Amino acid sequence: MKTLTFATILLIIFSFLIALYSYSEIDEDIVASHWNSAGEIDNYMPKFIGLFLFPFILIGLYLLFIGIPKVDPFKKNIESFRDSYDKFIFMFFLYIFYVFLLSILVNLGYELNMNLFIIPSLGLLFFCIGLFMKKFKRNWFIGIRTPWTISNEKVWIKTHELGAKLFKILGIIILFSIFFNPEYLVWFILIPTFIITFWLILYSYLEFKKLN
Repeated sequence: MKTLTFATILLIIFSFLIALYSYSEIDEDIVASHWNSAGEIDNYMPKFIGLFLFPFILIGLYLLFIGIPKVDPFKKNIESFRDSYDKFIFMFFLYIFYVFLLSILVNLGYELNMNLFIIPSLGLLFFCIGLFMKKFKRNWFIGIRTPWTISNEKVWIKTHELGAKLFKILGIIILFSIFFNPEYLVWFILIPTFIITFWLILYSYLEFKKLN
């Protein structure tokens, strides 16, 4: 078994062990499950669902990711960047596990500023996606999938070269947002994400039209 695959499975196992331990340590019947832009708790869940939701999500995602290379029409392309594919999966799972761990600590009574911990990790996640993006080959599940990138290999390559740069820039913008008032987070996360997504879709269309 590859090292990254083994590490990903360990994250899933650890998430269940942590949930089991927390279930016996938390006396309340409900647990905090959501935080607003100010880092304040604004929603709760029944204890079992709140503690085990993330571990079961990780299992579902793992089954999805191991199934993708088997069913994708471009499965040979996925095998050609399999190392980056496995790194992307581990990085994504590590981020989810990190958020899960923060939520557990809060429910165990630790006082944490969720914005201070989550936002930098989100910026790092986007930056890392930018690092991997240029290595993604044409497929139906991973990457910038528009009708025009899927239809044309050159459009896929050019769009992902641009996307790699923009996602790294987005990651840096999100990282710097931690120094500003939480009420402005939308300007640093949602709006830049929307603009970049819209531009990449439009860019892939324009490149397709240019080549055809």
